Amino acid sequence: MAASSISSSLPRSIRQAIPRCQQATTSSSSIIPSPLRQFRSFTTSHCSTKPSRPTPLALYTLRNAPRNPVRSFSSTPALPAKTVQQLKARSSTGPFSWKAAALFIVTGAGMIVYFRYEKARIERKRVVEMSKGVGKPKVGGPFVMKDLDGKVFTDEDLKGKYNFVYFGFTHCPDICPDELDKMALIIDTVREKSGGKYVMRPIFITCDPVRDTPDVLRKYLAEFHPGIIGLTGTYGQVKNVCKQYRVYFSTPENVKEGEDYLVDHSIYFYLMDPEGDFVECIGRQDTPETASQVILEHIGDWKREGKPLDTSEEP
Repeated sequence: MAASSISSSLPRSIRQAIPRCQQATTSSSSIIPSPLRQFRSFTTSHCSTKPSRPTPLALYTLRNAPRNPVRSFSSTPALPAKTVQQLKARSSTGPFSWKAAALFIVTGAGMIVYFRYEKARIERKRVVEMSKGVGKPKVGGPFVMKDLDGKVFTDEDLKGKYNFVYFGFTHCPDICPDELDKMALIIDTVREKSGGKYVMRPIFITCDPVRDTPDVLRKYLAEFHPGIIGLTGTYGQVKNVCKQYRVYFSTPENVKEGEDYLVDHSIYFYLMDPEGDFVECIGRQDTPETASQVILEHIGDWKREGKPLDTSEEP
């Protein structure tokens, strides 16, 4: 019953071939003539359910068949097969190549430099903002002095450029000459690295108005740098500007003409931005190179923020 149900499920062509195959196999080989015996072996091999062994021609066709046949539903051409040398090269280098490693190193180094620069810039900005904060002693403020031509010079004349302010006196035996030599180098370095533009205004304010007349100041400052602007005034005006910049000085108020004395004073350069606000204090420990770098960094930050900066030469 089970065999009949299985045979009924087979296709008609196979059901017709089964009786013939069974009849051929049950016949005696001694009765069948030689031609019929050959036909029997042929039909037995073709009616058998065992898979036939592929012929040499079929094996040759399979071995030489293309590895990447053209895809019927794709407009993109198939990629060529990789050679043995390419596969060996890839397996020896792994997923990374020398070019990828070099690109990774360069990118990483660039990111490190960028983040270090941004960290320094944010720190400079923080210092500047702290000097403007509530409760902090302000450096700089309103004052009235005179230049070496007798013209009035106020804090409003500082605006537009960066200002590099120093307090001293012409009778200083050693400290002021050393600091003015440094000031001259800073002026030239900043101007050279700014493309020859006058982005900074150097100013020398005397702490000894009695002996530092305009003629004395003009001759003294010319020995260091022709671009330094000298300012002088009365004792009260000098005292006021020193107070605004938090500068200590010990000049006696009522001195007689020809009297000899020394003046003690603070030894700092004051960097002020184009809006008249204090930016940085540069002391004796700073070299001309480090001081110039600090000034140029602040100027660069100012320019990147798109703020106006006067670069014209002083009249």
